[in-house]
Amino acid sequence: MSSLEGKTILVTGASKGIGSAITRTLGFNGASVIAHFGGDLQGAKDAICDFADGTAITIGADLSDMSAVDTLWREALDWRGRIDVVVNNAAVMRLCGGIADSDEAWDDVWAEAVDVNILAPARLMRHAVRHYLESGGGTLITISSWAAQRGITNPEGIAYSATKSAVMAATKTIARGYAKDNILAYIVAPGVVRTRLSEESAATLGGEEVVTAGLAMGEWVPPEELADLVAFLSTGKCRHLSGATLDVNGASYVR
Repeated sequence: MSSLEGKTILVTGASKGIGSAITRTLGFNGASVIAHFGGDLQGAKDAICDFADGTAITIGADLSDMSAVDTLWREALDWRGRIDVVVNNAAVMRLCGGIADSDEAWDDVWAEAVDVNILAPARLMRHAVRHYLESGGGTLITISSWAAQRGITNPEGIAYSATKSAVMAATKTIARGYAKDNILAYIVAPGVVRTRLSEESAATLGGEEVVTAGLAMGEWVPPEELADLVAFLSTGKCRHLSGATLDVNGASYVR
């Protein structure tokens, strides 16, 4: 893999799961990394502890608060004076607030999902595009989900599936609208990834064995594979892949 030295990269949701793996891989490949966290400062510190000798910082922000999102961008940009890549990874997936639940639960889950999964990443992409137009280009990477394309197995996650689809469409729109400005945008759509959220989801579907039995490879996606893909996309070596949705699910869902 090409070195990412000289690149400054913002990763949201860096304190756990996929975001933590991405942060570590980017740092090990030479990038200067801004590790965003919601409430888990220690998790973000752990993600950068092996390489953060002046090449990484942590910034906390509540992504359901758009003023906090704006502050996150300003603080991230101030650190190095530029941001070359934004990885929109942070998301919420509540397995409640479904069709059969109360109106209050439905409204609460949808409001949170829209804020964190759509409005916050879209706002960061807006900030980034404006910055890239002034600086000569840059890269956006959206971590979506196969649920955005095929629906989610557990209907309690309807808000997650719908909002992941919306941010995917927003990323594609930016890819098409700003390709001539050297602004690259990619979507990574994982299947079942070995994370705490996936383990919790599997428990509602009969357990890990039931979920694994439906996967073509018979195994879950390691977060490190997604991290390696994000690191490659961050190099900018494959410009004409911009706008693509990259499925990472071990051939379990083939379009």
